[in-house]
Amino acid sequence: MLLTELAVKALEILTETIPRAYRIGILWNPTTPSHSRVVDALKTGAERLRVDLLMTPVSSVQDFDGVFSTLVREHADGFLVPSSPLTNSQRAPLADLGLRHRLPGIFANRANVEAGGLMSYGADFNYMYRSAATYVDRILRGANPADLPVEQASKYELVINLKTARALGITMPPTLLARADEVIE
Repeated sequence: MLLTELAVKALEILTETIPRAYRIGILWNPTTPSHSRVVDALKTGAERLRVDLLMTPVSSVQDFDGVFSTLVREHADGFLVPSSPLTNSQRAPLADLGLRHRLPGIFANRANVEAGGLMSYGADFNYMYRSAATYVDRILRGANPADLPVEQASKYELVINLKTARALGITMPPTLLARADEVIE
């Protein structure tokens, strides 16, 4: 599954969580090369889901407060954060801002949920790290790295933080909880 498909699936999950959602903020990073394709895919997905997207670029940590002020001022019902080095390294501040502004968010990485974010949908990095060990073993046994096939993630996980859901006043749909790979109490 490509990053674009993951982002659209995350948008679907967020709108399932908040059925009344009309406007969703997208915290995309213009300096992340893949994000322009992600934004295009999200626009197509939003049309199908009948939600408006509020594109809020974040290029640095200094953008976060202003972006969340914009989300509140523009009446966003939630936000989606595609994976980027910036947002992956700023898990706690993003989770705190979501809680402070009472906005539910979905992230691409489980670490954001462990830091207090509402939920994530993305590649299972622990599974990917174990798979990477197989490559290292093959290289150490003499395989030429150029001869090894490129693989993309094949296992994805949905992680939900119920403590955050309660703090935001959100009752998670039972069907979504049943599909979750992990529910953090």
